[in-house]
Amino acid sequence: MRGLLLAVCAVLALPVLSVLGSWLGTDAQALAVLRHQAQTVLPGYALESLWLSLAVAVGVALLGVSTAALVALCRFPGRGVAEWALLLPMAMPAYVLAYAYTDALQYSGPVQTWLRERTGAQGALWPDIRSLGGAVALFTLCLYPYVYLLTRVALGERAVHLLEAARLMGAGALRRVLRVALPLARPAVMAGVALALMETLADYGVGAYFGLGTFTTGIYRAWLSMNDAVAAAQLSSVLLVVVALLLALERRAQARLRFAAGRGTPGREAQPMPLHGLAAALAVLWCALPVLLGFVLPVGWLGAMLVREWAAGAEGWSWLRFADWAWASFRLAALAAVLATALALALGFALRRPAAGGATGRALPLAARLLSLGYAVPGAVVAIGLMLPVGWLQARWPQLGAAGFVTGTLAGVVLAYLVRFSAVALQSVEAGYARVPMAVDETTRMLGAGAGRLFWQVHLPLMRRPALAAALLVFVDTMKELPATLVLRPFGSDTLAVVAYNLARDERLAEAALPSVAIVLVGLLPVVMLARTMNRPGADAA
Repeated sequence: MRGLLLAVCAVLALPVLSVLGSWLGTDAQALAVLRHQAQTVLPGYALESLWLSLAVAVGVALLGVSTAALVALCRFPGRGVAEWALLLPMAMPAYVLAYAYTDALQYSGPVQTWLRERTGAQGALWPDIRSLGGAVALFTLCLYPYVYLLTRVALGERAVHLLEAARLMGAGALRRVLRVALPLARPAVMAGVALALMETLADYGVGAYFGLGTFTTGIYRAWLSMNDAVAAAQLSSVLLVVVALLLALERRAQARLRFAAGRGTPGREAQPMPLHGLAAALAVLWCALPVLLGFVLPVGWLGAMLVREWAAGAEGWSWLRFADWAWASFRLAALAAVLATALALALGFALRRPAAGGATGRALPLAARLLSLGYAVPGAVVAIGLMLPVGWLQARWPQLGAAGFVTGTLAGVVLAYLVRFSAVALQSVEAGYARVPMAVDETTRMLGAGAGRLFWQVHLPLMRRPALAAALLVFVDTMKELPATLVLRPFGSDTLAVVAYNLARDERLAEAALPSVAIVLVGLLPVVMLARTMNRPGADAA
């Protein structure tokens, strides 16, 4: 059992290892490609990615921390609604947000056209949304919930006694927040910013649609447009190193976060400071603004696009085509969710039991940790990492037909999903196993039950809710995945994400509205589940 799990983890780690291994035995041609990139496109990719990352980091930090501080430490009208409403933009993929705002705010869009008719203006009324600044704004709106969520938890339970002590010593409300609460929440802020930056660097939909020169779009240009596997691998390795540094930063911040949590007062929340008059009105406005801009208005605009499309009676529109796209997405997402959850349950069970002697028993925990890094790997790197070993096998042993098993097949897409999202399922399952006392296992063994009976009759009923949560999270993440699906999908089996991207790329934004709305509605499921969990008594302490 442990040997089989170790082999599966090794296969899922293959994309990352193949990208890093592309530098081993580097020949003169590869070095020439690297020098050429360094003289041409590499500085541009690095600079654009750097500016995008820095601006998004500042944006999500300011918006996430300010809204979290207001909700956790203040009392104002609508605070209860804001607690869960501020999570709604998590359901919006960045590329869907880009499609909605592009249709609404571009020069030829209905908003600017209507304003020009009313004001008599001739030129554009604001900068083009399809720019670096527009991408920063969109990423900030859909990624700030990472910072908001972690900071709200940190402020809600870790600053209680120190805020009370500061108040008794005469410190004012603003000073208590700036000098006591926010420094304690700094690890949570760093962790949230790191997660947001990993999502930003992994994005392909916004960068390609806005014409940005980031590492992810550069990887696809090198692979698909230039047909240069070496250049794509080199760019992938650079992006992988950057993401690894961000992941290390996030892990370090999470370690400090757990240390700070142990010194807090579990189960208690900071006593909110009442706001009145203008302060209360500004708090309501500030908390409502990201929800309106990041969820309500884009969803409303997508709905309006749908209505316009149907009212115009667009030629070629067919519900059967939409059903085919939805079924392809559902089939891939369901298969990935089932396999990832089954793997996570098997790994969680194997890691829980005493390890046998030998290299396999010692290597399995390390393999599980390597598997948990998969979620931080961008989809572009996963796709290139899968194609490199397949291309190597195909070049040396063409009779094997290795490319036929991965390229353009259901197996290749599902394998890419497992590489990226098995970590999500494993995290949920491990959290569930942490709540099952080891005494249950010991009692079962004393009664003479074997490993199989222990898992099926004892663990599985207790792990039903964590397993369902793991399957749901993997399902939703798979539905939204674009880069790996775009490269590896079977011919004639487009998913909702791919169809929305292709239609938007062809400037058929009204037709892209329906698959985009479907993706958003599916993405609401984990957000609702998360909001319900956080609103339970003692949820933050847990």
